[in-house]
Amino acid sequence: MKMIVTGGAGFIGSNFIFHMLDKHPSYELICVDKLTYAGNLETLAPVMDDPRFKFSKTDIADRKAIYALFEEEKPDVVVNFAAESHVDRSIENPSVFLETNVMGTQVLLDACRIFGIQRYHQVSTDEVYGDLPLDRPDLFFTEQTPIHTSSPYSASKASADLLCNAYHRTYGMPITISRCSNNYGPYQFPEKLIPLMIANALADKNLPVYGQGLNVRDWLYVEDHCSAIDLILEKGKEGLVYNIGGHNEMRNIDIVRLICDALHKPESLITYVTDRKGHDMRYAIDPSFIHSELGWLPETKFADGIKKTIQWYLDNTTWWGNIVNGEYQDYYERMYGNR
Repeated sequence: MKMIVTGGAGFIGSNFIFHMLDKHPSYELICVDKLTYAGNLETLAPVMDDPRFKFSKTDIADRKAIYALFEEEKPDVVVNFAAESHVDRSIENPSVFLETNVMGTQVLLDACRIFGIQRYHQVSTDEVYGDLPLDRPDLFFTEQTPIHTSSPYSASKASADLLCNAYHRTYGMPITISRCSNNYGPYQFPEKLIPLMIANALADKNLPVYGQGLNVRDWLYVEDHCSAIDLILEKGKEGLVYNIGGHNEMRNIDIVRLICDALHKPESLITYVTDRKGHDMRYAIDPSFIHSELGWLPETKFADGIKKTIQWYLDNTTWWGNIVNGEYQDYYERMYGNR
């Protein structure tokens, strides 16, 4: 089995590569990543010398380069993690998100249609559903929940999902889609809530919290997400969407306080800042469909996952320290400059 994993130098994509190489010794994986600000080749250092692994610095929106890669590698499966994903950045510059998340997805779909694949899997997000009210804890996102986007980021991901559905319907392409809740765990870029709070707390910096921190997210440990996608590739039915949720709803402010407590830092570091424009109040996924159809359930409770995550950041200060000071962006040149 030869698999292209796009966005594999990012947080979830890299964890997926580690998972697949560990669980499937006979697989060959090609990581395709443009190495924009959130793509970190240092993350892939543990597998760079694995003969089953290759890396290609390629933009998924570069049609010529993608077609050439498919012609050379002839992949059996494509899993698309590649995306601009930070909501704040999408508010500042929506066009970048449309280029990568929509046009890049179309290029991949066209390549898969032309060169033939066994499966194309689109990694999406629960943010395409919009949000849920805080006073209705009985409501959850299901696969039948209408798309109702709130930000340029979520609109671009929803557009990509619709393209995938159209290619399945029009061309009969073997496509599956997964929509996950907020991920956390090792190798997450430190602009996201949990790693940002850990890094800032360790440096005794302010911990910026939007509004009053009452926004609720459903948190999914990244390894559980990877195992779900692995299962969808193996047993999922073409043309279907699978929601992947963690059953771990937490308010942002409670997570920040938990991190302060775990690191023995004062809550006086918490600083409330002006809320994000159009900030969704609550995300909550009902994962009963993937459980009933494929037998998947999250294995990691938040209390355990957050402990493992905090410990990982304590043990890997060089990794995120290089990101904070910008040195990670030079890693590609150090690795490939003379090759």
